[in-house]
Amino acid sequence: MSTLIDTPTQPAKPSRRDFLRVSALGLAVPVVAAACGNGGGETAAPAAPAAGTAAAGTHGGTTADSNHTGGTTAPHPKTPAEIRAAADAMDAHHEAGIKAFPARTAGKGNQPLQPRVENGVKIYELTAEKIQWETEPGKRVEAFAYNQQVPGPQLRVREGDRVRVIVHNKLEQSTAMHFHGVELPNDQDGVPFITQPPIKPGETYTYEFTAPVGNSGSHMYHSHHNAAEQVGKGMLGAFIIEPRSPRAIERVDVDYVMILNDGMHGYTINGKGFPATEPVVARMGQKVRIRFMNEGMMIHPMHLHGMHMTVIDKDGWAQPAPWKCDTLNVAPGERWDVIVNCNNPGVWAFHCHILPHAEAPNGMFGMVTALIVEK
Repeated sequence: MSTLIDTPTQPAKPSRRDFLRVSALGLAVPVVAAACGNGGGETAAPAAPAAGTAAAGTHGGTTADSNHTGGTTAPHPKTPAEIRAAADAMDAHHEAGIKAFPARTAGKGNQPLQPRVENGVKIYELTAEKIQWETEPGKRVEAFAYNQQVPGPQLRVREGDRVRVIVHNKLEQSTAMHFHGVELPNDQDGVPFITQPPIKPGETYTYEFTAPVGNSGSHMYHSHHNAAEQVGKGMLGAFIIEPRSPRAIERVDVDYVMILNDGMHGYTINGKGFPATEPVVARMGQKVRIRFMNEGMMIHPMHLHGMHMTVIDKDGWAQPAPWKCDTLNVAPGERWDVIVNCNNPGVWAFHCHILPHAEAPNGMFGMVTALIVEK
């Protein structure tokens, strides 16, 4: 008599059609175990619950973690009193910063420098040297500065003026000066080994040129040698060429230069970080011209609350038609001129809208100031 021997049956491998059908229903797809070292073809057994753990979805006969505490060892939810205390602590930091604005610090940059005039030539002398600079109350940083201020002195000339800029280098490294946006003869462009030798430590170099007619507007001057460090530490300033015949839209009550930087001193406006930044102040009904200049390495979309800005110039060139915005993106090296008609009284926040450049849990900082419209 023949004897039947029971042979373990191999599980059928699911077809691609089965896989797609089951997957579409959102069900688990059975998996065939790989062959083991003993040659077995058994299917994998489901894993047993860890010791001391109830079956999936239950705990002591009830749904696991039904109170969403994460178990007895997890942090329990904060009480309303704890939440309020944390919020109050954060709010206190924010309030303290606002109440401190504008905070006093040592030194002020971007100050107009009056030239001396010899034989009709406007002469400006700038000394580059290392100083300590206070960017916000109690925060002092190493700066490379022109005439001991960050930004350096504001230079204003008129179309057609003969200009001489004498640079004294008291740094421990070479430098040079580039007049950014000004269309000058090649030998006055200020780029070492391209248009001039570097200005060595202890040396003096003189630039002389005529402010180009037809090239009026908001320009800048800055180092063009080891520039990431030198400009990042403060070797920069405004160079403004005023037109011989201003346009009607350029006739304003307040003309304010706002230089942005994001180098080694952090996020600054005119060399200071909030709450040590300076507000722009005007009276109700006045027109304010703001000249944005980005000397940094990042974009900064500057946003004004309460009133729109009318954009009139880009890099010193008049726009074909003025246009309106409340947020203006200022890229590295760019200059934008806007007009604000101050028709809404109050203190209005004015800041970079890349928020990590302006606000944190401990309050506002960096690229934040205000437009104050007085009645």
